[in-house]
Amino acid sequence: MNQLSILLIEDDPDDVELLQEALKNANIQYNLHVLGEGNTVLPYLEVCKNFPNIILLDLNIPKLHGREVLKLLKSSDKFKGIPVAVLTTASSQTERDLCIELGADQFLTKPATVDGFTKTVKLIVDVAAASS
Repeated sequence: MNQLSILLIEDDPDDVELLQEALKNANIQYNLHVLGEGNTVLPYLEVCKNFPNIILLDLNIPKLHGREVLKLLKSSDKFKGIPVAVLTTASSQTERDLCIELGADQFLTKPATVDGFTKTVKLIVDVAAASS
C-alpha cells in the first residue's frame, strides 16, 4: 500500500489534528478526508471514485450516531467490504461488543496524546493492510 486512504468521521478538530500528527510521526503516507456529521458518510461514499482503505469512525458525532453509520455501512453490499475502525472515547465493554457485533473491524479507545495516537495508528494501518 503506497498511500493509506483514510475516511475520518470526526467532529472534534483537536482529534483530527492529533491523528494527523501521529500519522506524520509514524511516517505514514496518507490521504485523509474528514466528515464531521454522520449523515454525510453514505452520500460521500456514493460519489467516491475510490473507496478509502479504512474508515475511522467516532461514535459521538452529530446528525447520525456512529453506531447507526456503522450499521448502514455494514448492511450495504456496496460498502460492507470497507474496514471500519471505531475510534471513540467510549471504553465500555458493552459498547465495544455492540460495535464488533455490528461489523466493526476494530474498536479503539481514543488516546489523548500524540504518543497514544501514534500507537493507535499502527493498529489502524494493520487493519487497513489486512483488507487490501
